[in-house]
Amino acid sequence: MTAHTHDEEARLAALHSYGVLDGPRPRALDDLTRLASSIFDTPVSAVALIDRDRQWFAGGTGVPVAETPLDISFCAHTTAGRRQLVVPDASVHPHFHTYSNVTGEPHVRFYAGSPLVDEDGHALGALCVVDDRPGDIGPRQREALDTLAAQAVGHLSLLRNRILLADLGDELARATQREEDLIATVSHELRTPVAAIQGYLELLADEEELAAYTRLVEPIQRNGERLIRMVDHLLTGTRPANVLSDPHRTQVDLDMVVEAAWRACGALAEQRGVALAAVPSPEGVPVRADITQLTHAVQQLVRNAVLFTPAGGDVTVSVTGGPAPAVEVADTGVGVPADELPYVFQRFYRGRHARQEAVPGVGLGLHIARQAAIAHGGTVTLTSSGKGTTARLSITG
Repeated sequence: MTAHTHDEEARLAALHSYGVLDGPRPRALDDLTRLASSIFDTPVSAVALIDRDRQWFAGGTGVPVAETPLDISFCAHTTAGRRQLVVPDASVHPHFHTYSNVTGEPHVRFYAGSPLVDEDGHALGALCVVDDRPGDIGPRQREALDTLAAQAVGHLSLLRNRILLADLGDELARATQREEDLIATVSHELRTPVAAIQGYLELLADEEELAAYTRLVEPIQRNGERLIRMVDHLLTGTRPANVLSDPHRTQVDLDMVVEAAWRACGALAEQRGVALAAVPSPEGVPVRADITQLTHAVQQLVRNAVLFTPAGGDVTVSVTGGPAPAVEVADTGVGVPADELPYVFQRFYRGRHARQEAVPGVGLGLHIARQAAIAHGGTVTLTSSGKGTTARLSITG
């Protein structure tokens, strides 16, 4: 056995030890790919694990299959090279231009991927973003891609640790597994069928002879997306505190977190006639944080501010540095009455204004944000007056 063969066998053994291949896609990795697609504005993003003769998608956005052969895998090259790979236009690339997924569906043009290298030095696969349009990324986005890849490796490590705990008969690991089974069941029984319906609706929307029915298709798509978001929201907000995922901290710029949350809430703000602005810090505020958890928490605060701000109002998201870095979300909305402030972080709490005006939501946003902040050694505070509210999420740097 050659040294190369021995190294590859060790890599494959390490890959299989994570217990992800041929199983349900972990929700944390799907969340990470959705964040990647949002940051890079690409329709496709994936966490691809490179097996002996296939590429398995352990997480994906816009990925319709569970696996593909290695002979059309860009991520296999990223994994083998153990460094970031960026292909601005695959159709003119000397190696990739003949790939079937370049010459035919889905017509890959732009690819950017960073390798997933675990703590033992094994290259497991890659986190990538893909588009059917040519493109490129700058130094800041390259750094963001490496950060997301490090987050993916951290989540895989947490999954493997849970398997080890389960083997030891740890009750917490069994509770976590039951939670993951519930999430997988809900995802399969509700989210997956709705996502399939969304896909068919997109196909119908492209049919010219059905153009007269576009006005009927669009509201169905909107409500399907709303249903998927609501299920994810409920699953996050009702998860018991003692089985919350520990944050996997890597170096993250808070400005990147704010930008991702701002992008995610932009459509809602525009729809409601609210001016949403993100104010970056002058020099950036680096923190050690779980980018997925933290971005989701900030997104909840921004969405909450937009929903409680009347049309014509303003919501501003800003970053402060110092010993306790923080994100502040200030709005010019209706404010929170003093007698309701002690209860706003309770699960499913909806104040008088929310009930009377039928504000969308189930009363979990602030609870989710505070839980994420606490997991990072910080908290969320709320101050309010008759002219607006300011939410401040602080973490330990």
